[in-house]
Amino acid sequence: MRSSALRFGITILLGMWLSGCRPQSFGTVKPEEAGLSGKQLRRLDRILNAALLRKDFPGAVLLVGRHDKILFRKAYGDCQWVPQRRAMEESMIFDLASITKPLATATSLMILVEEGQISLDEKVKDYVPEFVAYVDPSGKTGEDARIWHLLTHTSGLPPYTVPGGQAGVEELFGQSLSTERLVTHIAQLPKTDPPGTALHYSCLGYITLAHIIKKVSGQDIAQFSQERIFEPLKMKQTFYCPPKKDRNLCVPTEVVGDKPLIGVVHDPLARLQGGVSGNAGLFSTADDLAIFAEMMLHKGTYKGERILSPLTVTRMTSVFPKAAFSGRGLGWDLDSPQSTNGGDLFGPNSYGHTGYTGTSIWIDPDTETYVIFLTNRVHPDDKGAISAMRSRVANVVAAAIEDPKSARAMR
Repeated sequence: MRSSALRFGITILLGMWLSGCRPQSFGTVKPEEAGLSGKQLRRLDRILNAALLRKDFPGAVLLVGRHDKILFRKAYGDCQWVPQRRAMEESMIFDLASITKPLATATSLMILVEEGQISLDEKVKDYVPEFVAYVDPSGKTGEDARIWHLLTHTSGLPPYTVPGGQAGVEELFGQSLSTERLVTHIAQLPKTDPPGTALHYSCLGYITLAHIIKKVSGQDIAQFSQERIFEPLKMKQTFYCPPKKDRNLCVPTEVVGDKPLIGVVHDPLARLQGGVSGNAGLFSTADDLAIFAEMMLHKGTYKGERILSPLTVTRMTSVFPKAAFSGRGLGWDLDSPQSTNGGDLFGPNSYGHTGYTGTSIWIDPDTETYVIFLTNRVHPDDKGAISAMRSRVANVVAAAIEDPKSARAMR
């Protein structure tokens, strides 16, 4: 009897010891427990509900986190209006659109940089021989673009290329094509400026990066990012081309051909590639994005899984010095014309990204706070408004922080 009791006691103590050794898990707590004003955060209801009344977008999921805890998580409005109304739910899966760029493409590329398989200063044409350089009005050919130019949107590539219609990609190649074939077409497009001299936010650069990642690793961007980023982080609802079993959780986007896109990527060029692209195609939930934000705030590590080194995270989330005028890091946006989703109050070290469908994420390492704001503003007719609301949401959250010191600074 004593032996059994002793074994039981040892088991309890061992469990308590192991529990204490585990990385801190984050759960939902009152805002005040993490140094935020709950009263201030409640202002979010008013501004979100006003946007819904204006029909700026059908619905939203908003999540605020700090110090390994979720402080605010709420669904608003509807996930769809057609063919019938359906309420939004906190666990729903969104087409992230261009948030794909930092989460999948830039992170995957930087993993290869860490492994010594590629360098940011290598020429793009070393991997895409067809990549033509800028030609000035006098006919003189300029310098070759480097990998970092693609990451910072300073390669000279135009923002996009026409997917359909006369002279469009579909007319040239049909309604589906490989990334390799599309990249060959992109590479031969005339460049707008010499590399490193002008910012042109370009989906084409990130499509090219995905092709380079496959050339170097042997895996497409969906396979590589799933195995090296999302599976280790246990981001179970983050993927390209959502499986059929998860389609009922996917938030519909624009109506195309009399039916809303559900679990099918909204971006036309990504859709031409079968849903897998470097510029768009990733789907995820607010909770999974919170895991990624925590990993970034912990300098590349989450619950014992290291995805990136601390120096890599710092480099990715700082304005890249060779293109300081752009206000961009490597994949992330800090102070460019597109960075309005960070609002007016978060500091200069904060960073984030937006997605055309109405998604956004903003992370502030100084206060260890992040704001995940997911909407489907393109449903049903691509006429929704979101830019001003992103900034207002960020301002409300930033103003709620009563103790701006990070947890690490207080240790």
